[in-house]
Amino acid sequence: MDFRLTGDQRALKQGVRELLDRRFGREALRAAVEAAGGTGAGAGEGVAESAGAGAGEGDGGGRAQGGGGAQALDRALWRELGAAGFFALRLPEAAGGVGLGLPEAVLLFEEAGRALLPGPLVATHLAAGEVPGAAEGETVVTRTDGELVEWLDAADVVLGPAEGAVPLRSVDPLTPLHRLPGTGHGTGTGHGTGTGHGTGTGTGADGRAPSHEASLLTAAEQLGSAARTTELAVAYARTREQFGQPIGAFQAVKHLCARMLVRTELARAAVYAAAVTADPVEVAGARLLADEAALDGARDCLQVYGGMGFTWEADVHLHLKRAWVRAERGLSGAAAEELVAARL
Repeated sequence: MDFRLTGDQRALKQGVRELLDRRFGREALRAAVEAAGGTGAGAGEGVAESAGAGAGEGDGGGRAQGGGGAQALDRALWRELGAAGFFALRLPEAAGGVGLGLPEAVLLFEEAGRALLPGPLVATHLAAGEVPGAAEGETVVTRTDGELVEWLDAADVVLGPAEGAVPLRSVDPLTPLHRLPGTGHGTGTGHGTGTGHGTGTGTGADGRAPSHEASLLTAAEQLGSAARTTELAVAYARTREQFGQPIGAFQAVKHLCARMLVRTELARAAVYAAAVTADPVEVAGARLLADEAALDGARDCLQVYGGMGFTWEADVHLHLKRAWVRAERGLSGAAAEELVAARL
């Protein structure tokens, strides 16, 4: 099976990257982070936490996302994504879509993950053709297929029950979160274990299993983030000097960068293969590898940066925090491991 991209696929990927570089480049990313009104939880904290203890009930004032209130999406950018076919990519041309498939959608979401594009992209993409306005980017859609709900206040349409959802302070300044009632007390990702995977079953409050397509698109976002942190680490290792030479000349730094590249390319092969087969077990395996590549890659990138990597000005922490949140979306790590183990 040949997983090399076709000329059209490469052009699609490049076109999306140019669009995001123009509309959501680094300056726009940092401006969005500052506009979020808070720094979120520090590195090493959980995906979500309350003002009291652990991942819990918010700050008592109904405020989500670090105490900054309901966070607004860039609706102009959302509509521009719709006009570019981001959400309608897999709708047939007769229905106003682009008429492409899951492999092409994976390429788009890989680029979105690389750029740290905020918003319920997966839910809105999957709702195109089902929810009026979603395909065009006029309607923002989120869904409740897990313990945490992203962008609940900003969404126009919520698929699934969301009554009684409790606002949480998100570790990611660009992903406001709510927790559904009766689903436990937060995920605890990042609290000591460093696994990046939740302990739940991967079902939502109404018992529905998350979509395998949603899990694959999330894996594609993780893949894009892993590739970007690898680029950042290599670029820094080439320019940062110690003892009269670039730090990339030192064996320990070389090993970190090489390890990041291996994890990223292994995840890429798995994600691209799962996009072709759409096999649920292959999707689960791809999700596990992509989560690992994004989480461990961001941590290794922090090590390459040294003390600079832990500063607010560096972008590395933003990739790590988004990877933590994505790892808790939909299919949990435990559920993915069970799927793969059952097939084996």
